[in-house]
Amino acid sequence: MPKILIVDDDPEFVAATQALLEAEGYTVLTAENGEQGYAAAKREKPNLMLLDVMMTHASEGFDTARKLKDDPATQKLPVIMVTGIRKAMTLPFRYEPDDDWLPVKAVVEKPVKPEELLRLVKKALA
Repeated sequence: MPKILIVDDDPEFVAATQALLEAEGYTVLTAENGEQGYAAAKREKPNLMLLDVMMTHASEGFDTARKLKDDPATQKLPVIMVTGIRKAMTLPFRYEPDDDWLPVKAVVEKPVKPEELLRLVKKALA
């Protein structure tokens, strides 16, 4: 079964998402910040990463996504960004995937419905 790495500093979100994914048969790994997530991605070679934005600092997820893309060992790892940044910073716009600035498969806002998250995970793994 595919291995999914959740990189998020919100223990409640991590626990709920891990339970959801494991119930679907996925193997789940977790990391609390971008640095740990990047190291885990290189070491564990997951099939997919779910990545938060605001962790140790406000743009950590963005920085981690670009770092993954720039490393030959991780550049093919699909990433889904799951974030609450829009609401937290009252941004009037949405973030969209971009090959250079935001190299991810999708960006979803928290809270995300379980069925929507599972749909995106299946799509990214296909």
